[in-house]
Amino acid sequence: MTRKLRIGTRDSQLAVWQATHVQQLLETRGIATELVYIKSEGDLNTTTPLYEMGVQGIFTKALDIALLGNQIDIAVHSMKDVPVVLAKGLRKAAVLERASYLDILVYKNDTSFMDADHSAIIASSSIRRIAQWRNKFPKHQLVSLRGNVNTRLRKLEENNWNGAIFAAAGLERINLRPAQSLDLNWMLPAPAQGAIMVVCRAEDNTSFHNTCILDHKDTAICTHVEREFLKTLQGGCSTPVSALARIENDEIRFSGNIASHDGTELMEIHQTHPVDQYEKIGHAAAMELLSSELPWIKEVLKKK
Repeated sequence: MTRKLRIGTRDSQLAVWQATHVQQLLETRGIATELVYIKSEGDLNTTTPLYEMGVQGIFTKALDIALLGNQIDIAVHSMKDVPVVLAKGLRKAAVLERASYLDILVYKNDTSFMDADHSAIIASSSIRRIAQWRNKFPKHQLVSLRGNVNTRLRKLEENNWNGAIFAAAGLERINLRPAQSLDLNWMLPAPAQGAIMVVCRAEDNTSFHNTCILDHKDTAICTHVEREFLKTLQGGCSTPVSALARIENDEIRFSGNIASHDGTELMEIHQTHPVDQYEKIGHAAAMELLSSELPWIKEVLKKK
């Protein structure tokens, strides 16, 4: 009897949706699977801001340990949570087709507070989102918001806040996006936001070959560019770095930025390259940004 492929996942509603999505894709290809639920440190501590927790890998570490301990065969992650360098002994098996990469604002009553001279209280624990929001709305107050998407939506209702920032893909995948929300088209996303990544043990060829059929080439290319940009800057979730690569007419259109933590400074870069140069684009864009040698950029990267 063939053993079922064990799919590791966190037990939040969104994480389970992602793992179940992978499960369904594999089972339509005749691969028997089962879900294995594992708690992460990021799920257990929902009060400390992520940037104070040494956040790199905070949502993936427990699954990495379970993989390396042979408790599971593959792990399913929101790709933006995955460190740019995988744990030793692990390898990428697949990157699924990307959903929306956008950030959205969920607001309480109306959006009149987004006029330039108005004050407001906006909730988020993402350093990247906070920095970009402060850059655009310097009069607004930013407050910490932790927990799974259900918890964060509930906290928005319970507190005297004007709005909170979420990833569109997270809310849309589990049908929780409120009518009172709007796309933040001006806000660059986290590298690989909206993509799902599947990881397996490096020596486990069976799990790799069973899963690599799910790999979506264009998404894999674009997320590689974005993560190379982040990797070259040596940034993580505690560094205000954003990146987006899109393929249009056999070209990659790349945008990236880095901001100061208080949002007073922001430097953005835009480049267009042939798709076949994708392995070099992220690194080159980051090096061009670093070549500015602006003191505030050095200070931001020193604080990561």
